[in-house]
Amino acid sequence: MPSKSQPAQTSARTKNRAPTRIQQKNRAAILGAALDVFSAQGFRGATIDQIATSAGLSKPNLLYYFPSKEAIHNTLLAGLLDTWLDPLRAMNPAGDPLQEILAYVHRKLQMSRDYPRESRLFANEIVQGAPRIHDALSTDLKELVDEKAALISSWIADGKLAPVHPYHLIFSIWSLTQHYADFDVQIRAVMNTQDPFDDAPEFIDTLYRRLLSPP
Repeated sequence: MPSKSQPAQTSARTKNRAPTRIQQKNRAAILGAALDVFSAQGFRGATIDQIATSAGLSKPNLLYYFPSKEAIHNTLLAGLLDTWLDPLRAMNPAGDPLQEILAYVHRKLQMSRDYPRESRLFANEIVQGAPRIHDALSTDLKELVDEKAALISSWIADGKLAPVHPYHLIFSIWSLTQHYADFDVQIRAVMNTQDPFDDAPEFIDTLYRRLLSPP
């Protein structure tokens, strides 16, 4: 005779069971569609119906995987912030200072080329006051930027870089590289058929090399 604990145990096993291939596919489709919708409409302008239609799923089917628009948005942002910090984490204290910063610039520019939707999603969140990632900005992001700013300051003190404000240097790299994703429509309207990423790496490399090369 089954014990009274069996239904609870069965429920726990079902809850912890690895998702099937179709479940993984649907979840990925929802997140991909949501990235399109959120990056274009912003959080406030996006709707569950828009995301479901873009994902090719019914609204009830979508809600099986995510209970709300907020849950989808938070899932995207959680993965995005970590990805966004990786290029700065990769700055090596043991490397050549100028080359390390130039490599960081190129990694950020490549992210704008490869992940324009993610960049616009992040920008939309920041413009709205970062209500869903403010804590992470004040902890994970701040701690990492403080660490790398201190590293840049030490390189400057050792005469390996020209004197610059380390925080504003990092901010300028963010704004310059992410501009190519966040303002892609404007850039391509001006440049017409020319791919802006063809010449951007050389220009940005020259800009920061001249700024940072020690006298």
